[in-house]
Amino acid sequence: MAHKKVWFITGAGRRMGTDIAKAALAAGNAVVATGRNTDAVSKAVGDADDLLVVKLDVTSRADAEAAVRAAVDRFGRIDVLVNNAGNFYAGYFEELTPEQIERQLATSLIGPMNVTRAVLPVMRKQRSGHLISISSTAGLAGFEFCSAYAASKFGLEGWTQSLQPEVAQFGITTTIVNPGFFRTELLTKESVTYAESLLEDYAERTAEQLKWWEAQSGQQPGDPAKLAQALLTIADEEPSPRRFIAGADAIATAEQQIAAMQQQIDAFRELSSSLAIDGAEVDAEGHHPSDGDHTGYEEARDGGVE
Repeated sequence: MAHKKVWFITGAGRRMGTDIAKAALAAGNAVVATGRNTDAVSKAVGDADDLLVVKLDVTSRADAEAAVRAAVDRFGRIDVLVNNAGNFYAGYFEELTPEQIERQLATSLIGPMNVTRAVLPVMRKQRSGHLISISSTAGLAGFEFCSAYAASKFGLEGWTQSLQPEVAQFGITTTIVNPGFFRTELLTKESVTYAESLLEDYAERTAEQLKWWEAQSGQQPGDPAKLAQALLTIADEEPSPRRFIAGADAIATAEQQIAAMQQQIDAFRELSSSLAIDGAEVDAEGHHPSDGDHTGYEEARDGGVE
């Protein structure tokens, strides 16, 4: 480890967040471990000289601002923010209520935004910092019975990717983490809410889905403690990776999505050229004006054109 860092971790009272907090402490860092129930966080993480336990409901902007003030008052800085807190509203879209979808987005999308908004002034003043957002394979691909959860994770990823070029000038970096099936507490009764089955058209499939999901709780192959160690490595890498896909199942999902996207791109390119869909005709050899020199575009995209 290059030097002692201050880690600020949300959702530290349960499995993955707890493991990240313990790993950071064991590596000699200072840790701000946050959660809605500070007693639960303290019990889970234990005692340490460089540990501060703070109440934080990520859906509350006031909580986020107060927790960041407490962290700076104690340690003077925040080097690594881990947006880990989350929940899971599962069910078919038609059977999920608007309120359930709003609660999913409030915790898993707006929550990280609230905490990051509170942390960014600290990191900008430091001219350094690392924002790590825990996404999911549901941020790579949509899955049946997971529409609300996937919506929150796709949103998290789009926001994080857009945030990166905004804050890079201040020495702040971002990393999206896509874990596969890890033994977190996401599928426990404290974290998961299943939509009430109301529509006969979905009844049989809902029963099958519930049986499958309930059987997975505690049986996921991934070890959160190993993922926590991986995050310590990522936090010390220069430059830090923009994305970390964790677990063979998550990598397989990413590979499937890439292959499917490439097939779609090839098909769209052929169709677009044949229809001259952007108003430009292809020449006798099948060349399109857009096949020419892209240097100006590439430089502009990368910030090279002033």
